[in-house]
Amino acid sequence: MSQPSPAPAPAPALAPPRVPEAVHRRRWAVLAVLMLSLLIVVLDNSILNVAVRTIAAPAPTGIGATQSELEWSINSYTLVFAGLLFTSGLLGDRLGRKKVLLFGITVFGIGSALAAFSGSPGELIAYRAVMGLGAAFVMPATLAVLMNVFERDEQPKAIGIWAGSVGLAIAIGPITGGVLLEHFWWGSIFLVNVPVVLLALALMVWLVPDSRDPKPGRVDIPGVLLSVLGLVLLVYGIIRGGELASFTDVTVLAPVLGGLAVLVGFVLHERRSDHPAIDMAYFRKPAFAAAVAAIALVFFALMGVTFFSAFYLQSVRGYSALESGLLILPLAVAQMVFAPRARLVVDRFGAKAVCTAGMLLVAAGLAAFALFDASTPVWALEVVFFLQGAGMAHIMPPVTVAVMQALPREKAGSGSAINNTFRQVGGAMGVAVLGSVLSSTYRGEIEGHLGGVPAALRDTAGESIEATLAVAEKLGPAGRNLVAPAYDAFLDAMHVTAVASAVIALIGAAVVAAFLPGRTPRGTERTAGAAPDGGGAAPAGPVTAGAAPAGAVTDRAAADRAAPDGAARRASVPAPGAEAGESARR
Repeated sequence: MSQPSPAPAPAPALAPPRVPEAVHRRRWAVLAVLMLSLLIVVLDNSILNVAVRTIAAPAPTGIGATQSELEWSINSYTLVFAGLLFTSGLLGDRLGRKKVLLFGITVFGIGSALAAFSGSPGELIAYRAVMGLGAAFVMPATLAVLMNVFERDEQPKAIGIWAGSVGLAIAIGPITGGVLLEHFWWGSIFLVNVPVVLLALALMVWLVPDSRDPKPGRVDIPGVLLSVLGLVLLVYGIIRGGELASFTDVTVLAPVLGGLAVLVGFVLHERRSDHPAIDMAYFRKPAFAAAVAAIALVFFALMGVTFFSAFYLQSVRGYSALESGLLILPLAVAQMVFAPRARLVVDRFGAKAVCTAGMLLVAAGLAAFALFDASTPVWALEVVFFLQGAGMAHIMPPVTVAVMQALPREKAGSGSAINNTFRQVGGAMGVAVLGSVLSSTYRGEIEGHLGGVPAALRDTAGESIEATLAVAEKLGPAGRNLVAPAYDAFLDAMHVTAVASAVIALIGAAVVAAFLPGRTPRGTERTAGAAPDGGGAAPAGPVTAGAAPAGAVTDRAAADRAAPDGAARRASVPAPGAEAGESARR
């Protein structure tokens, strides 16, 4: 008598998609709007770097800003932006990310219009602070919205495209600024933001869905205030140290140490609070902690190089602002080409290998600056910029995915705020610390050549290569002997700074190699609410509404494959409750 054949294994349960079907259909259009918003914010800062000389010129060409006033037109933005990033992410989770995004882009547009018609350096500094306020609400919201319109399996691709848009903004900023300054007055670099902001607002209202944490809990007011105060003090101290090219002055040490003390208090408060602004348990996960550390370290290294490469290209090599912008196009092209595809390399080799290789590539590009001189071929510069862009493209998407997927979807604003805060603080430290290395090394090299400079001008002439060349021009024929030593002193200082930057990047490579997860074995399925591969278990706590049960198929493509006859195709996705019932009946 034949034995009955065993019953077929039941098909895996189909969990309802986390993203509504109407939103899922327009997800790529939403991403385009988010990229436009991000483009405006990043673009404006890169444009301003091109316009500082024009703004410093006397009226009517500029507004006669001093060096200190120019620095604060940048620093006022940075200070407000960095101080409010974390708070804006929390507000987005609580009030709604679309509302926060609309508020931020509106404030940024108003600040841009006011900055364009500034009548004095003081007004420009104040209006730049307004722009920083708006940008602080835009940056975290774009990434938080992205996490809520894409299913988990598509998030790495979307984040790669999102990261690539930053490279586009970095590239076209100097080019756009150069074109505007050649044809219009200096205020046009800010006024150009206004029509783009109006277009972005219209598209946001039409396309971008709102989302928020359904159970935000009580507001952690002490935690929010401590985070703002600590970040503002820390960033101000870092900026002040960069201005003085010294970190031992009391006006530097007081805010830095005060900010660190307040942030330590913030961490202790969050660990003891029953309704923390951010769960500090995430930082105990090696993958999460390594990802945010990598973000800070790579921007620490790169922002310092951005600082001195502008002087190298314009002051030593003699390129115009527009030509300098065109020269860094390979960096942006590499980011735009490779960042959206980084997920494919991660799928094959794992985040650990890909990010480590990216960090090593960035370190090699930074170290290459130690070999550059006044006659280095342009093609060599282009190759180095391209390699740096390729390295960045294989760092930022994987580490951003690691940060964002470690937190529940409901906390996407907080995750985005953490990501951006570490990037901003790392970048500020890079400009300040590596800028100080550049400045102090340059002064030490040039001082021996300033004996013939009048005593009243000697201190000024040693500040930077720009200052030395300006004094040489002012002295006329007597100042010609300063030009060649100034170039040599700057190149020596650049070489030292490049090596320091490369060392920072190597430290970042060691961090990601030690702590980021490796390749995930094929066939491993992630379940909704699980931590990213290698990231450990999901955070403890109740499962939010709509979360999939253990073992359920959670991504739409897998659901289509698992369902018989393609019954779960997107075109006919029923309401979540109906779909769950239909899955159970199957």
